[in-house]
Amino acid sequence: MRRRDDDSFVEFVEARGNALTRTALLMCRSRHDAEDALQAALEKAYRHWKRLDPDTDPEPYVRRILVNQVISKARRWKVLREIHVAKTPEVPTPSETHSLELRGALMDELRRLGPRQRAVLVLRYWEDLSEMETAQLLGCSVGTVKSQASRGLARLRERLGTNMALLGR
Repeated sequence: MRRRDDDSFVEFVEARGNALTRTALLMCRSRHDAEDALQAALEKAYRHWKRLDPDTDPEPYVRRILVNQVISKARRWKVLREIHVAKTPEVPTPSETHSLELRGALMDELRRLGPRQRAVLVLRYWEDLSEMETAQLLGCSVGTVKSQASRGLARLRERLGTNMALLGR
């Protein structure tokens, strides 16, 4: 029976490291937290690497560790930080840097969501996973994914208000 080895772990990290980093950045409140969460997830994956089936894709396993790591840390610290967005002008007129500003506001508001809602939105809409794949990754039902996505999107729409109107949504 073939086994995974250290070289295959290095190859995996080189191939999928950027995608995992992006996921961590979207789910965490800061770059520092994202790097810490990813490092801890990769460390846990490495400890069990040789026991993984070499014929299956290890990414869902590592991504699940990462998601659990972020949610667990958020539960432990229970630190909620309010980030206020600058008020929009009375008459909305998109500036030349509007899309960058909107993206920044969206990222700020995404970070204000709870860890479960943030994880669902990141996996569903940034990572483009199906409801079923997201549910399997988070260890919950498809209905939970649907309700968390719905509530998270509603909260983003509410908080972004005028900015969302500029997007035509």
